[in-house]
Amino acid sequence: MNNPQNLTRPSTSFKSTMALVRGLPFDMAREQYANAVQVGLIERSMLRWAKFERQLDLLEKMTLGPWARRV
Repeated sequence: MNNPQNLTRPSTSFKSTMALVRGLPFDMAREQYANAVQVGLIERSMLRWAKFERQLDLLEKMTLGPWARRV
């Protein structure tokens, strides 16, 4: 009755959902930065964006450890 194939699909789905939930605060920070650039609160600069992204990536890795996303 409890076929391992029947349990694989929900477990894979749960893992991907949890990965999205864990990364949500970092994605929100990226979106807020982009919004601030669009309205002119932050100067539009690829160098500043790269620095922000590196810092946020480091923070995500420090916070989530092995569960941090990798590209």
